[in-house]
Amino acid sequence: MTPRLLPLLLLLARPPAVQPVPPTCYSRMLTLSREITGDFQSLQAMAPVEQCVRYLPRLYLDIHNYCVLAKLRDFVAAPQCWKVARVDALKDKVRKLYTIMNSFCRRDLVFLSDDCNALEYPTPVTTVLPDRQS
Repeated sequence: MTPRLLPLLLLLARPPAVQPVPPTCYSRMLTLSREITGDFQSLQAMAPVEQCVRYLPRLYLDIHNYCVLAKLRDFVAAPQCWKVARVDALKDKVRKLYTIMNSFCRRDLVFLSDDCNALEYPTPVTTVLPDRQS
């Protein structure tokens, strides 16, 4: 084998570089909604530095529920907790999700429900184990 072909063969033998797939509108909305819900739950769970955190609207998000758009607007417009850094950061994320849902990804949305109570009082997810028969 000639010395000139060796680098070419090594280059061709290397696995091709994999390009990561960019997030879709749907995956971006889903990821951001889960992140916001988790951030809100951790904000509620920690010993509130500010008492106003208790009075913020509940923030359980389901992007398949039509009422989520009103829920996002209500949270951003809530007058509680002005100038609280963690709440301001959370409101920025909520504003970003609302913009994504209402502008950029509007055509990709499919609402499966319009049950506003489901966003206020979500049903807990439980796993039912099958009966074991002996």
